[in-house]
Amino acid sequence: MSIPFHEALRRARIEKGLSQQQLADALNVDRSTVTKWETGNRQPDAETLARLSSVLGANVGALLGAARASGEKPQVILVDDERIILTGGLPVLRSAMPGAEVTGFTDPAKAVAFARENPVALAFLDIEMGWISGMDVCRELLEINPDTNVIFLTAFQEYALDAWESGACGYMMKPLTAEAVRKWLPRLRHPIRGLEGV
Repeated sequence: MSIPFHEALRRARIEKGLSQQQLADALNVDRSTVTKWETGNRQPDAETLARLSSVLGANVGALLGAARASGEKPQVILVDDERIILTGGLPVLRSAMPGAEVTGFTDPAKAVAFARENPVALAFLDIEMGWISGMDVCRELLEINPDTNVIFLTAFQEYALDAWESGACGYMMKPLTAEAVRKWLPRLRHPIRGLEGV
């Protein structure tokens, strides 16, 4: 029976005689990141998995197999203060990414709170959300998890430059379409296992 990724990682680290801090130092990440990997709250991206296998002397295939066997669906969120956008957008995202767990929020604060408890792999953010800017939400999400991919949704092309400067992967024009989403998946800054086209 295959073991979950977090357990495979913990065992490999212990067999190598490394503490969480030593592993974190070798990978140039915070110890808290290693803790999250080992508790199953987050998984490293493909590039980090390759570095992990090198540092631990573990077969990357075995680590990847354990990661896939964990069965965790990538978390995707859609944040827009207009409920009609969520009503139309959530089915589009679920259709374009059937391997993902897609959640929608009209309240940006609730989206950020969700991201603190769940490893959000991809966030679609409206730029103008009343009292808060999508740019601010983007910064908060990336502070929580630098590996989160952020794509802005906007009806205004003039936001394109601001989107790039915020740390986001890019932006898409509204309305959201499954075809446009699928085109973006291979271009994400941090590839996500379990999504169509990746």
